[in-house]
Amino acid sequence: MQKALCRIHGPPLGRIKDAFNVFEFLAKFHRHSGALCQKSAVKCTPPNFPEMPPCDFNPEEYQDLSKAQMLEIRKKYCNPMTMKVTYYKKPVYIHQGHMQWLWDVDGRRYLDLFAGVATVSVGHCHPQVTNAAVKQLRRLWHTTHIYVHSPLHEYAEKLASYFPDPLKVVYFTNSGSEANDLAMLMSRLYTGNFDIITLRGSYHGGSPQTMGLTANGAYKYPIASGLGCHTTMCPDVFRGPWGGSHCRDSPIQTIRDCSCSPGCCQANDMYIGELKEVFATSVPSRIAAFFGEPIQGVGGAVQYPKNYLKETYKLVRERGGVCIADEVQTGFGRTGSHFWGFQGHGVVPDMVTMAKGIANGYPMGALVTTPEIAASFTKGVHFNTFGGNPVACAIASSVLDTIKEDGTQQISDYVGDVHADRAGQIAG
Repeated sequence: MQKALCRIHGPPLGRIKDAFNVFEFLAKFHRHSGALCQKSAVKCTPPNFPEMPPCDFNPEEYQDLSKAQMLEIRKKYCNPMTMKVTYYKKPVYIHQGHMQWLWDVDGRRYLDLFAGVATVSVGHCHPQVTNAAVKQLRRLWHTTHIYVHSPLHEYAEKLASYFPDPLKVVYFTNSGSEANDLAMLMSRLYTGNFDIITLRGSYHGGSPQTMGLTANGAYKYPIASGLGCHTTMCPDVFRGPWGGSHCRDSPIQTIRDCSCSPGCCQANDMYIGELKEVFATSVPSRIAAFFGEPIQGVGGAVQYPKNYLKETYKLVRERGGVCIADEVQTGFGRTGSHFWGFQGHGVVPDMVTMAKGIANGYPMGALVTTPEIAASFTKGVHFNTFGGNPVACAIASSVLDTIKEDGTQQISDYVGDVHADRAGQIAG
């Protein structure tokens, strides 16, 4: 029996032909079941139900804990959220992964369209990345930046080469929340200001500080968090009050024929007006930062009018603030057209935070900023025991190489177009 796991963002497939075949499978599946990516919705499988593309990888036979044992341990010893945060009526017991495929403990194969919550960027256990990890594990598991070791320096230089000037100073962390925590601190120290603005619907982490940046009630607790954080309306032309299905400046619309005159976007003007209202009523005349995802992820894959971030960055900088791009979900070629999401908006941030796809699922995060901002962060001691871990850096370096060699950014661009076209046909 074969199933497909849903994914919003994640790794492009190894070959364009595979990508086309997989989407054809999903499209046929939808026509049969009315439920995209969920074969379990089909109570009686039709005789002509489409099969997934073939796979020549043979997983190991599962020989570890039974399902009952794992579920009992999960209930008794694991944090309660492991039982609460799930998208499945019945648990999915995953055993092994290879590229775009997963296998459960019973040997069933799944097409992974979720990618470990938008994290696996080049495929599960990609051979090249796995070899890099094993090689470093045999050489040196752990040291800190107190000592000079090659993996950290090789990767820092390589990662910095993917950014425009003056974004050339790299800080390594262990998660996106940690990177955003650091960005909050650095923005306040550098500017001498305190208040930070984010977009409603955003997700920037769940730590006590980043919870203030996160503007989504599902991730809030009844405690004081993120003092000095404010929100403005998300410029969502698809679901928001301004824009609509014909909005020319929204890349997610299919018609793109609106009544705005050339060079003007009425929806964008209205959303910028909301930001100006926040400046006028909610914050001092000088602020520390604006945090924004180039494409809002948890908020619903929201894409903004094309000039929104450009105008926002200008207004923020006029008020003494720095502009921070949260690339945790959008970075590393996932948008197809650009390696970083902010490049699609024609802006250069003052800081960029990243995680998820940086190391294909290995715990790692990073912040990249300018030498000037970094210099303001040297008055005290900043130290991270696991930041820049040798194994993490070796894996992340291999991920960058693999993205380039496999052409995953170009495949993302192609697959995105195919997905939009086929989804439009299904919806139409």
